[in-house]
Amino acid sequence: MLDRSSKSAVATSGDPLSDLLRGLRLDGVEYGRCRPCEPWATAFPAQDEARFHFLASGRALLQTPSGEWLTLSAGDAVLLPRGGAHVMASGKEVPPAPYDKLIRREVCQGIYDVQCPNAPGGTLLLVGSMRFNVDRLHPLLQLMPDVMMTSDLAGSEPAIPHLLDAMGREVEMDRVGAGGILARLADVLTATLIRTWVEHGCGESTGWLAAVRNPEIGRVLAAIHLQPERDWSVADLARLLGASRSGFAERFSRVVGETPARYVARVRMHQARQWLSQGMRVSVAAQRLGYDAEASFSRAFKRIIGAPPSAYRATTTTRMAAAAE
Repeated sequence: MLDRSSKSAVATSGDPLSDLLRGLRLDGVEYGRCRPCEPWATAFPAQDEARFHFLASGRALLQTPSGEWLTLSAGDAVLLPRGGAHVMASGKEVPPAPYDKLIRREVCQGIYDVQCPNAPGGTLLLVGSMRFNVDRLHPLLQLMPDVMMTSDLAGSEPAIPHLLDAMGREVEMDRVGAGGILARLADVLTATLIRTWVEHGCGESTGWLAAVRNPEIGRVLAAIHLQPERDWSVADLARLLGASRSGFAERFSRVVGETPARYVARVRMHQARQWLSQGMRVSVAAQRLGYDAEASFSRAFKRIIGAPPSAYRATTTTRMAAAAE
């Protein structure tokens, strides 16, 4: 494991994208397997978790968070990395039913059958809810499109069709351990989609994507994201490249679009926001980030996030109390 308190150089692989994906993982996955009855439409509300759909058989339409309609064929999968509100349907004119109101029956750990009141149709759909381990304001998640379709990226990554075939077989059969295998396949598929999008998708020639594609600056970003608790100085980051402090700072700002100090501060406060949303006390978050005084941490948090840390802590406490009722 990495020693996050160490001031030594970070052990990275030399591949910035692989290092960033190593830090971006799924903390939990829940699946619903559904054979909807024609005609059908399901509304999925906005959520903090990513949403994943895999169409094992049949045909479906997806209304994206922006209102655009996309057609899905058997074997297609879509990832909504920020969990935006959307609709899955057999037709555009079908009134959608809320997904949260559908009856579910647990098949095995982590996978449910979503019940249809009539005879099921020929469509087999797998719905996944994924919890990334990073805050949804992470630069990588913020830059992704609302919807990522495997059909748009499969031409650039030959592994995608094979992963989809494996998922299709697991969805069709009620085999022992299907939930765990699906979770691992989804984890690999999601990482593959993200990697393919970063490497081959559209992006600006400057900014975060350009920085990740830059081997040297990308290595610096990977180090920051792998150790968000570390209070990186410009000198620390310059040493990773064997560059002078001033030369590194100028180059970083030109490629990324902001100063190294500002970028480090954003990453650290977004990490703190995630901790607080999980129930960590403000004083503990401040201590983990190396602040001697809670007040100093609170000022820095509010300056970057836009609200005091106590507000996130209070929201989390209220939500946990409501869930316990």
